[in-house]
Amino acid sequence: QVQLVESGGGLVQPGGSLRLSCAASGSIFSINVMGWSRQAPGKQRELVAVITSSSSTTYADSVKGRFTISRDNAKNTVYLQMNSLKPEDTAVYYCNADILVTPYSAIPTNYWGQGTQVTVSS
Repeated sequence: QVQLVESGGGLVQPGGSLRLSCAASGSIFSINVMGWSRQAPGKQRELVAVITSSSSTTYADSVKGRFTISRDNAKNTVYLQMNSLKPEDTAVYYCNADILVTPYSAIPTNYWGQGTQVTVSS
């Protein structure tokens, strides 16, 4: 069984910073792409950033230059450093990962965390 657990959310003033973490645990052989998405009240979930196993990154236009995604493969952990936060960044942030649970797995399985609330408000 695989679990993804996010942490680091909270309340921050506009212009402030937060760092989210997401640790994968359980039966893991390898992790391919990891990413962060978010969902604001009344809106669809949107992709924020992804990072490949070779640390190639992609960002949504709305967060480019403000957010940085990174990963620690030894710890099976992905991070999201969020700077210059805006009220419109308020959302529940979810991490996800494509995980091979055995060396014989044909394709990776996509797992999601339970989400962590980020609120940007003065």
